[in-house]
Amino acid sequence: MVIEISETIEYTLPPYIEEMFKVDLTEDDIKMLKEALKDMRNIVNVKLFTLDDKIKCFSCNETERLLSIIRDSSPLIGDKRAIDLEIYEMTKDKEMFDKYTIERVPTIMLLNNTITYLGMPAGEEIKGFIETLIRISNNDHGLSESTVKELLKLNGQVRIEVIVTPPCPYCPYAALLSNMFAYVSKIYGDGNIKSFIIEAYENPDIADKYTVTTVPTIAINGKVVFVGLPYEAQLLGIVKRLASSYF
Repeated sequence: MVIEISETIEYTLPPYIEEMFKVDLTEDDIKMLKEALKDMRNIVNVKLFTLDDKIKCFSCNETERLLSIIRDSSPLIGDKRAIDLEIYEMTKDKEMFDKYTIERVPTIMLLNNTITYLGMPAGEEIKGFIETLIRISNNDHGLSESTVKELLKLNGQVRIEVIVTPPCPYCPYAALLSNMFAYVSKIYGDGNIKSFIIEAYENPDIADKYTVTTVPTIAINGKVVFVGLPYEAQLLGIVKRLASSYF
């Protein structure tokens, strides 16, 4: 359950949905996770914004637990873990919430608000989240040279929102594509692309806003542009067309 902090709106979910957000990794799962992360070359900072009163946020505890497992499974780079996890709680860390204009919990932030997860990367979405961490660490965006060139020429601002759910098998790929567009813009360009991965069950008001019935649903600058997984060239084309001063 995500609470919109500014208005203290609480959402109640049925138990079968809450089960989707339970972290239940086996020893074999953690071995596979360590294997996936073992070649990380640079430290990646991960900021988690959570609620002090975990009873009011059913996914906050599980999100913190998941990120802690990922951190502890990441390799050592020097004397530090490759995942640098910072955890901020709403009451005692109000200044950080204000600094980054955090209005929902849990919120996960990478590259100082270039990539933001609103809600827990649960279920299938864990795959896209982990791959995002690896690519940031290894400076391996995976995009074509022509796409990178076009992104660096981009004028205006772009906010990509990818609406996802835990069981969706295509959502991680849509999230990863959006994240890498934002990553390239941040590292090589003007940082004018932001990627928001929004978990629908935890943020039903956003899902309702975009009339989401199928995931992934992708909105750019407040307009739904894809239902389903786009090709790289398709996302690039719509990003170029809708780039504006909106943010």
